[in-house]
Amino acid sequence: GKAQAFVSAGNTGAVMAAALFILGRIEGVERPAITGVLPTRSGRVIVLDMGANVDCKPRQMLQFAQMGSLFAKVFFQVPHPRVALLNIGEEPEKGNELTINTHQLLVAQSDVHFVGNIEGTQIFSGQADVIVCDGFNGNVVLKLSEGVVETILYFLRSGILKSWRAKLGALLLKPVLAELRKKIDYDEFGGAMLLGVNGAVVISHGRAKERAIQSALSLASEMIQGEMVERIHQAVRQNQATTAET
Repeated sequence: GKAQAFVSAGNTGAVMAAALFILGRIEGVERPAITGVLPTRSGRVIVLDMGANVDCKPRQMLQFAQMGSLFAKVFFQVPHPRVALLNIGEEPEKGNELTINTHQLLVAQSDVHFVGNIEGTQIFSGQADVIVCDGFNGNVVLKLSEGVVETILYFLRSGILKSWRAKLGALLLKPVLAELRKKIDYDEFGGAMLLGVNGAVVISHGRAKERAIQSALSLASEMIQGEMVERIHQAVRQNQATTAET
């Protein structure tokens, strides 16, 4: 109780373990989820889980969808967040046992605006506000995205230095390039939230610099002001009451 939030750029597994043992899970939440935000053509998309749970069950994926929807409502003021399930195809019958069964649960859930399956090529398209996946695939998406960003910036720098024409073109395009860097730079958002524990926890990147830590602290503050823990707790209680009635 000495602090309302915890921000760390240390080992993700250590932060996870500390949060679970010290703070504990929100009552009714089976598995906390690492929740990240990625840029899209029309804004941003929330992705969870991004590495906390390698092996998941359908009902846990359903809870990820509920927590992600709440996050979209609180932080991005999206009244009815579009939730999609990451899969190898758009058809309901495609995928493994986990995605097929999760799809069925999401279709039947009234408090989640489920828009169906989404493929890897559509993650950055802006077709969804929340994307649900297991921690294994989510972590691959995260690391792949970071690698693609670094590669794009490398190609840009290398191309600009090749000739004076390229340097002149870069000078003319400086505002556009600055905007591009801002959109794809993970320092802008600061880190990933650990949703589902009894407290505001933000896990920043191990290579985070001053701006990333500042953004992570701001994110933790917004989690407190937005009462994320209380909202998730309330949503889980309501869902349990509805399930009991049916």
